[in-house]
Amino acid sequence: MAGILISSSVSELSASEFTLDMAWDSEYISEGRNNLNKGGIAWGVASVHQDDLVVFAALGRGDQTHYIEWNFGVEYTLHLHAQLEATIGYQRLEFYGDERASDNELFSSLTYTLVNWLLPTVSYTYATEAAGYFVEVSLHSPWDITEQLSVTPYMLQGFDFQYVTEQHDGANHIQFGVEAGYALSNNVKLSMHISRTKALEDIKREASVDGVTGSLNQTYAGVHINWAF
Repeated sequence: MAGILISSSVSELSASEFTLDMAWDSEYISEGRNNLNKGGIAWGVASVHQDDLVVFAALGRGDQTHYIEWNFGVEYTLHLHAQLEATIGYQRLEFYGDERASDNELFSSLTYTLVNWLLPTVSYTYATEAAGYFVEVSLHSPWDITEQLSVTPYMLQGFDFQYVTEQHDGANHIQFGVEAGYALSNNVKLSMHISRTKALEDIKREASVDGVTGSLNQTYAGVHINWAF
């Protein structure tokens, strides 16, 4: 359940040999759920890549809650066709908080790039500890406003198959939002986002079993800066 999208942050800079990312989100949202009782999370990611191969390490820390997460992994991009790109990868996750936990994840994605302003992607993640998988279907629509500024509205739907819960397989959540990126220089890019999630059946059933009341939808925002060396 990595909180920062490693692949998306490095794929735009695949020609670089080393990148450093720093990010902060007002809440730690993954799979449509808030993973922390209070506050947000800060991330630091270092990645080394050679051609289509990426090796990365990520550290996340809660800003108001005792929570630490390490992710270590490797990812490879496959150019299946001029308009079809796939990624495959593995990562090890280590969690330190109220409870100590760890997991292994195998992940992949498939993106169709025929229309550069509308990019459909299907992503798949399998977790060995849960023996389940999670699927996301998304649409991103990137627009270059100026040479430095880009805006990307997006929406996605997630489907849970025993990855998070065993009570229900199927529709998990819908998420939509907008991302804005600004190139401060040739090597430094700043981006921001605001996102909204809407709980679907899997999250609703989980809340019912746990006795959770109130809104299950989430709204959060974040900032991200990337250096390429």
